[in-house]
Amino acid sequence: MRLTTRTTVLRLATPLRISRSVMTHRDAVCVAVFPDDAPPPGQPRTPGRGAAAAGTGSAGRSVPGGAPTAPPGTVEETAADEAVGYGEVVSSRYLGVATRQAVRLLREQAAPALARHAGPDTALEALRAGELLPAPCPPSVAAAVDAALLDLLGKLTGQPVYRLLADAAFPAVRPPAARTARTIGITGVAEAVAQARELAGRGFAVLKLKAGTADPEEDLRRVAAVRDAVPSAVQLLLDPNGAWTPSRAAALLPRFADLGVAAVEQPTAPGDPEALARLAERSPVPLIADEDAAGLADARRLAGRVQGVNIKLAKCGGVQQALRICAALAGSGTGVMLGCLTASSLSLAPAVHLADRARWADLDGHLLLAHDPWQGIGGADGTVRASERPGLGVRPASEDASAAPPPSGPSHPSASPAPSAPESGPECGPRCGPEPATAAARSGRSTA
Repeated sequence: MRLTTRTTVLRLATPLRISRSVMTHRDAVCVAVFPDDAPPPGQPRTPGRGAAAAGTGSAGRSVPGGAPTAPPGTVEETAADEAVGYGEVVSSRYLGVATRQAVRLLREQAAPALARHAGPDTALEALRAGELLPAPCPPSVAAAVDAALLDLLGKLTGQPVYRLLADAAFPAVRPPAARTARTIGITGVAEAVAQARELAGRGFAVLKLKAGTADPEEDLRRVAAVRDAVPSAVQLLLDPNGAWTPSRAAALLPRFADLGVAAVEQPTAPGDPEALARLAERSPVPLIADEDAAGLADARRLAGRVQGVNIKLAKCGGVQQALRICAALAGSGTGVMLGCLTASSLSLAPAVHLADRARWADLDGHLLLAHDPWQGIGGADGTVRASERPGLGVRPASEDASAAPPPSGPSHPSASPAPSAPESGPECGPRCGPEPATAAARSGRSTA
């Protein structure tokens, strides 16, 4: 198989302020994986390209061929894209992955590794066994490769990803769907109230308020005002992004509980999971570990000791690792939150296919964008839904020409130390883009 990349920028609709940073935009690297004799992404099949181009998938399903190349300045889903799997990795200080690094690892490590496999099934087996990508490979890069392989396998077999992941406990009777939290950044009380009312009116039943300002009374006033402004059925979550000391958290948690906050993510600075576990023992509100729960080992350490663990695919390494974390937490009393980085629908789609395994869903990263270059998971009404289309079920938002990256020439400027020129090779669908995390979150950096 072959792999290509394309780097673009995702811009937020409005700046998002959290306890330690303000985000306005982010780089995204779109990953495309396809069989050796299939046409590159966005290009039509030509006669004589071979069986894979005419298309026989790993389950023997014929993949139809023939579609015109998209005109310059647009991105269209073609029949050829039925033999292309897509994934996305975004640059992130929190995860410690810069754009150049991600592209280099994908080209120098992932591409040669995939070249040794004829199809996505054997590559996924190698990835599950830890034998596909050389160590150490950043989890966010591994997650993008994992997503692209699952997307390709689903397209070649005619199955949506959630059916590929089905087991006895989750038999995939229907597409997974979940009420997602919608994030409200740190802002003034009046603005927070206005946002909350508007979101509740659109159908959001869960709102997540960012917290962790220098003056905790400011956070308390904002939460109290939002609580009064929205129906009592709307659940409030709080996320200080590790801004509090254990003693401050112990003093504040009862006050937020009195305001009706349903759960609090990572109240204390990452790097001391024992302090978080001790705090959870006496907290009047459920605590969800995020930055202190990067991967499987962290989840096992905290199982039964905190009320929830936030699983982000970019943080743990992808769907396969997420399933292992879910298994480790099962029966422990610690629930699963499925979280995300600020990114496109392409990046969030794999997590949506796991939504039936989660107690909480925080899958709104695509909703924070000025323009999402992909579509297919919903969310605008407060509910994300896995598609029944083969693979991840997402497709380019081609009806808006602005979704597309330019066919050639410089990429959009980036805030991170990313290359300003497009990656070489075939174009990889539309724009992709934002956030990061691992026990590298132990650096104390925050994430949205």
